[in-house]
Amino acid sequence: MHVLILSSSPNRDGLTAACAAAAAEGIRQAGAKAEEVRLNDLDIGKCHACGQGWGSCLKEHVCQVQDGFQALHSRLREFDAFVVVTPVYWGEASESARAFLDRVRRCEATQGEKSAFLDKRILAVAAAGGTGNGTVTCLLSLDNWIKHVRGRMFELIGVTRWSRPYKLVAIHEAACAMVKEAAVK
Repeated sequence: MHVLILSSSPNRDGLTAACAAAAAEGIRQAGAKAEEVRLNDLDIGKCHACGQGWGSCLKEHVCQVQDGFQALHSRLREFDAFVVVTPVYWGEASESARAFLDRVRRCEATQGEKSAFLDKRILAVAAAGGTGNGTVTCLLSLDNWIKHVRGRMFELIGVTRWSRPYKLVAIHEAACAMVKEAAVK
């Protein structure tokens, strides 16, 4: 089993990075391969809403904006499950997460039964390092995204700087459980 961890923080040593590391450790402990992609390290711009709001993504399921999106999007079918880890900014996912996830949604949501995410387990983590406010609304957006791309929400975990110690354990355990459940399938 091969699990993709999408992390989207510019901070390599913060709460989001710790959450991604906890997920990777849980995945490996369960005997699967974990691969992390840091979205901030890629050149992925925002959706341009081409044409009348639906460019080639509607029928061809590819984004016509040429940047780092295409290489990662083309690899999504290689993975058996996903972990999305984002910091919470103003009650939303980070800008790098939103840029990638919005473009993926436009390409995958209209594919129906052919979506790269169809019935694949997705663990989503919202890491609020500041006040902790906005964690729930961020998770709600991630839950909606999972539904749109036809993934299977395995777990939604909100983390604040105060809940960090026990939530890192929860992320580790959830990632491990996700791999084990998928193996039984």
